[in-house]
Amino acid sequence: MIPTDSIVFIVDDDEAVRDSLALLLSLNGFATRVFESAEHFLAACQPEWAGCLVLDIRMQGMDGLELQRTLNARNVRLPIIVITAHGDVAMAREALKAGAVDFLEKPIDDQLLIANVSIALDRNLQERSVAARSAEREQKMARLTTREREVMLLVAAGKHAREIAAELNISPRTVEVYKARMMEKLQVRNVPELIRVVLDAENAFAKVQVRTAV
Repeated sequence: MIPTDSIVFIVDDDEAVRDSLALLLSLNGFATRVFESAEHFLAACQPEWAGCLVLDIRMQGMDGLELQRTLNARNVRLPIIVITAHGDVAMAREALKAGAVDFLEKPIDDQLLIANVSIALDRNLQERSVAARSAEREQKMARLTTREREVMLLVAAGKHAREIAAELNISPRTVEVYKARMMEKLQVRNVPELIRVVLDAENAFAKVQVRTAV
């Protein structure tokens, strides 16, 4: 099923190609929007856009690879299908290494394009779902006090109330109070669910660190 809020954005400086791609995709149930240049696309692009990008690699002004690099730098995660009449191995490698779904040479096989667009939209839907869950988790985490966060980490590490009490220099009863408040704010019902929340947060933080280092 095609996500109802997803759009296939087509960026190509050849009007005939733009129109033919838009017609093909529209006839196959995809919503489309066309742009005559990378610059026009960047000027209009919004972070909340959902869908994918069908991108010509050789255009006047900013080329497709430069647009791909710019979108990555801006953390715009629209999956990209690169198309060109002048492809070469080096360009294909760079586009794919930067995250492109595929690299298609003109004249484009209609069914191959449709298949790649479906894959790209599915990828975008999954990434948006993960991002939404991550944002929800961060909102819940932000509600915790410093002490509740400390108790959360110790509970997730497998420590019992008496061990936590000794480590934090508070009573076991107070630990239970903090634990109850913390679990209510995180909307988890038991310790296994809490551990999953903590592990998800740690994994998300690790990915951010890797991207920053790169």
